[in-house]
Amino acid sequence: MTGSVSNVSVLLSEYENAIRETDRMSDLQITSIQLGLFGEVGSVMSALKKFFREDKAYAGFRRDVKEELGDTLWYMATLCRRLKISLSEVAEEVLDSGNFTMSIAANSDPARPLAKIATIQSPESLESILIRLGCQAARMLEPLPDVSSAKSLFVDLVQVYIEAVQVSEIPFTDIVSGNLSKVRGRFLKASPSDLPDFDADFHSDEQLPRKFEIEISERANGLCYMQWNGVLIGSPLTDNIANRDSYRFHDVFHLANAVVLHWSPTFRALIKHKRKSEPAIDEAQDGGRATVIDEGTSAYIFSYAKELNFFEGHKTVSFDLLKAVKNFVRGYEVEACPLSLWEEAILQGYQAFREMKRNNGGIVIGDRNKRTLTYKKLPR
Repeated sequence: MTGSVSNVSVLLSEYENAIRETDRMSDLQITSIQLGLFGEVGSVMSALKKFFREDKAYAGFRRDVKEELGDTLWYMATLCRRLKISLSEVAEEVLDSGNFTMSIAANSDPARPLAKIATIQSPESLESILIRLGCQAARMLEPLPDVSSAKSLFVDLVQVYIEAVQVSEIPFTDIVSGNLSKVRGRFLKASPSDLPDFDADFHSDEQLPRKFEIEISERANGLCYMQWNGVLIGSPLTDNIANRDSYRFHDVFHLANAVVLHWSPTFRALIKHKRKSEPAIDEAQDGGRATVIDEGTSAYIFSYAKELNFFEGHKTVSFDLLKAVKNFVRGYEVEACPLSLWEEAILQGYQAFREMKRNNGGIVIGDRNKRTLTYKKLPR
């Protein structure tokens, strides 16, 4: 629709099919989807307004606007599906409304040599578009008596949504593909063959160990020690906070990252398995800054987890937390890991941490091939 014609097009019908299995709610849950759509439209309005008000002072504005527009599209497609309406057909009606100038362009996808480009030649002001977008989203909260009435409302909503996309100056293909990658990475379990392995091509002494048993124990002096193959690694740890919270056992989170994500600059540095044969990787991925990111991520998640009893009884992790972590590690190799894998690393790490906390230490057994971390008590 808008954006660079050099981008490979994404069919809305393909998008609709691809996100179907990311919808974890019952088909009978319509009100929840309506509320979600309204909330996401509000986020779009807020992000776009900040973008135009603060310009360069709004850090990450393009990323935020793209994400919110993508989330709104997901809710529109999901609500359409529940009402037996095709989002593609709705978009087609929008294009036939006469509010767009149509052009034919050469497409970069060889299977689709031609693309139809729709452009609003004289878009309204940002404020006007945002007000209309909010009003149309509010109308979607009303009872939807029949398919015909609902489809008419969708046409009006998609019309102003596309106007918002054009004003954002973000290619629609980026919005669609970005949302697709995000929701599939969060809600679908990736095939093991599709998951990254960041050091498989390196010598074993530059790899994180494929299997390991590491003992973490608290001694009478109150310090926590870590041993691998009988050798102490790292420095003895305390909680480093006035109100003790067992953070002295936090190395277990780095071990969980190592086996589940195949990533931990901290653990790699402790066992001296940095990838020095590739200086660029050693500097960018195994260096001090990457280690700070690893430690910072651990501390950030820990602060969140303290409010939730360290995820006791939890089978999932908040989407907002996972997105925050993803943004935190942006620019590093671990960014390639899907959100579902981060969730697994967090849950496994905190399972072992809770056992460590209860027993003042223990042994963790890591298996990178299975991406599992298990716990056993120290021998008495």
